[in-house]
Amino acid sequence: MIQVKLFDREHEKDLEKEMNRFLRGIDERSLLDIKYNVAAMPEEEEEEQIYCFTAMIIYKA
Repeated sequence: MIQVKLFDREHEKDLEKEMNRFLRGIDERSLLDIKYNVAAMPEEEEEEQIYCFTAMIIYKA
């Protein structure tokens, strides 16, 4: 059965840590693909941007 695991973090290092923790728990031969995306949005009240780092791991269970 093919499954997905979704990740969503504000900091890229947090995303990396969570994904690595998950990947340690599955057999690398079951890994099919990893999709990655970054979105940046201006914060309305300040002159900063909000980042959203997302990833999807596709694997066989």
